[in-house]
Amino acid sequence: MTLLNSVKTGQEQAVDQWSSICLLEDIAPDTGVCALYQGEQVALFRIGDSDQVFAISNYDPLGEANVLSRGIVGSVGERLVVASPLYKQHYDLATGECLEDSDLLLKTYRVRVEQQQVQLS
Repeated sequence: MTLLNSVKTGQEQAVDQWSSICLLEDIAPDTGVCALYQGEQVALFRIGDSDQVFAISNYDPLGEANVLSRGIVGSVGERLVVASPLYKQHYDLATGECLEDSDLLLKTYRVRVEQQQVQLS
């Protein structure tokens, strides 16, 4: 599926490419799953029974392992986070920022749910 966004600066239209990764029902509420996207492991997290899904790198930089999809989803204050299953650092699901160490920043991905399909861009 392709989504066209108009650029109002007079430049060409920008095209966003979206790739279907899995069905929404493949992600149990308040848990994560790992998926391969463009050769990289991505951790997808579903919040509650909603269609709100976040996507961050699955790679834990401190543990040097692809394990974040197995982390615990929760909140710290107003921020939705995942706690690393190895060293328990909390990573913000929206920004990829580590709450305990500002030098650590995970890659985040644009994600949407269309017709029960989880898609990344």
